[in-house]
Amino acid sequence: MEILGSTLTSTYGRHRPTPTNFLPAISTMSASYKNRFPHYTMTLPWRPSTYYKVASASPSLAPLSKSAPGLNPAQIQSFSSNRTALFSRYTPDDWYKSNQSNFRESESSRRSAERLRVDTSRLIQERDQKTRKIQNETSKDLGERVNDISFWKSEIIHEIDQMIGETNALSEMKRRLERALMETEGPLQVAQECLYHREKRMSIDLVHDDVEKQLLQEVDCIKSCQEKMRRHLQKITAQLAANRGAQHELERDISDKQTALRIDDKCQNLRNSSDGIGYYRGVDRIDATVSIPETWAKFSDDNILRSQSERTASAKLREDAETILASTSNGMWSQFNTVNVNFTNRISETADAKNKLQNHLAKTLQEIFQTEMTIEALKKAIKDKSAPMKVAQTRLDERTRRPNVELCRDTVQIRLMQEVQEIDDTIQALQLRLRDAEDTLQMLVHTKSNLEHDLAIKANSLFIDQEKCMGMRKSFPSTPRLVGYA
Repeated sequence: MEILGSTLTSTYGRHRPTPTNFLPAISTMSASYKNRFPHYTMTLPWRPSTYYKVASASPSLAPLSKSAPGLNPAQIQSFSSNRTALFSRYTPDDWYKSNQSNFRESESSRRSAERLRVDTSRLIQERDQKTRKIQNETSKDLGERVNDISFWKSEIIHEIDQMIGETNALSEMKRRLERALMETEGPLQVAQECLYHREKRMSIDLVHDDVEKQLLQEVDCIKSCQEKMRRHLQKITAQLAANRGAQHELERDISDKQTALRIDDKCQNLRNSSDGIGYYRGVDRIDATVSIPETWAKFSDDNILRSQSERTASAKLREDAETILASTSNGMWSQFNTVNVNFTNRISETADAKNKLQNHLAKTLQEIFQTEMTIEALKKAIKDKSAPMKVAQTRLDERTRRPNVELCRDTVQIRLMQEVQEIDDTIQALQLRLRDAEDTLQMLVHTKSNLEHDLAIKANSLFIDQEKCMGMRKSFPSTPRLVGYA
């Protein structure tokens, strides 16, 4: 019979085989496991180095077992093995208890693992649902934001269209006022020319008659109308600037909203599978916002209210301009007709006096006529010099805009300066000659005899009132032209 335990001596100790690792390394998770059996850490020759912990029994447990009978050293038999200490053996009760402990520990570990798996699955589902819910709510908020931006965008576009229409209408009214103001220059020049020509009346005919009174009143009326138009043009110019300012704010607002709409629409359409998504570290800690929904909406509302206010003021200005154009046109037409009636009466009186002296002044009238033709030729010659003078001065003015070293006093510059001086000398000479001609005319008239002198006075007065003044007053701007529709 083989002695019990002798066959196990060669399977322990120094020649123990290296166990095979069945599970992957978990070194990264080793810190999460607690050492529930610190006494397992002792080095035992029969402890395998596998992932699972094996049951182990301390040699001190054998004597504590109730089923182990007490043995004295005298009863211990001698074995041929090097393991001679009998107290290192385990009893069946120890073996059974070790198995039961392993079973309980296994069941406890499985229950813990199962609870962990269930809780983990539930946590994953809850977090996934919460994440999807938050993402859906964010997408919904983005959709509402896109709708809000689209609403204000449509409101601003509508207001911009209204403002553009009002600005165009006001600009057209401004052009009408400018054209009407230009049309008043003709009647004003005619009235002033009439006063100027009537100043050439001589002797007793140089009287402050009704014609002159009405001409002065006509000049005052036209100047008053012009002043009203200029003041209103200044108001319209300022209002146009205000309209453009309000429109600029609206256009800048609509540009910002178009950009925001494009960005928010892109954000709303982003999905988890979309291209271009990525991590942006710390972006959630950056708050670059400058407004809140209330101030954001108020900003656009204020811009729209400002635009509406400017449109109201613009419409009022247009109505006032219509009133001014109508009143000035009626006033000028009324005064024009009054002056013409007085001119007709005065001409009739002068013609009746002249007819009584016509036979005595035939030759004198001929000379006076030639002298007056000379005066007209001189005036035309002086007027013809204005265009060359303008050309020369314009050339000089344009050449002052040459940059840097190009601002050279070259031959052209010297010649242009000489040209301006020569034209100016020519004009002065012609004006001097014009004054000489007028003096000659006056000398001829004053050298006449008393009858001839009286007839010359009447003839001159009649020529001024009938030929020059009434000749210029044959035409007057029509009412449509006076209200700017020309």
